[in-house]
Amino acid sequence: MERLTRKKQMSRTVILLAAGLIFPRASFCGENYRIEPGQSAVNFSVRHMVLTTVHGKFTDFSGILELEDNDLSKSSVSVRINAASITTENAARDKDLRSADFLDTEKYPEIIFVSHRVIKQDDGYLLVGDLNMHGVSREVGIPFTFNGRVKDLAGKMRVGFEGHVTINRHDWGINYGKLADNGGLVAANEVMIELDIEAMNMPAKSGDHIDQK
Repeated sequence: MERLTRKKQMSRTVILLAAGLIFPRASFCGENYRIEPGQSAVNFSVRHMVLTTVHGKFTDFSGILELEDNDLSKSSVSVRINAASITTENAARDKDLRSADFLDTEKYPEIIFVSHRVIKQDDGYLLVGDLNMHGVSREVGIPFTFNGRVKDLAGKMRVGFEGHVTINRHDWGINYGKLADNGGLVAANEVMIELDIEAMNMPAKSGDHIDQK
């Protein structure tokens, strides 16, 4: 009787293992998209002496999106920005922004963002991840909208996103604090970041995935 019970248990185990091989559990079925820098923008704006708003951008950046077609909340994003590519179309100011007073690009040459999760909201999504800048890594939440997907003239699938977030530069140890004679900060603490991202479907290459350092 005991032998018969053991044989039944063994038979059941074999059947379960076979079923697992024939009908494996569902895995991530998303696709990789590479950010197209020529069709995308990483812009920012900062109040200057309380009088005006200075607009700038980064011109050298790259990134990979792993998108789950049926559920964007299962997607992920990683982005690398060359900090020295910052420009406000003013050579003297750009030199200051690259200096130790601000980004200190010689010491911290890259700005890196790696997502942790995507949260669906009523009016779009919230991308949550670590922003590593100026030697400091802090979690940020970036509200964004998905603008859809379309095939280009070459038959490649493309997707588009828009996002924005305001950060306080002090949170990343950028503490420049000179005052103008009107009592206002020469450069405000709050920095608004605006993202327009277009990405093209293509196989990921080795080294594409970005890890926080």
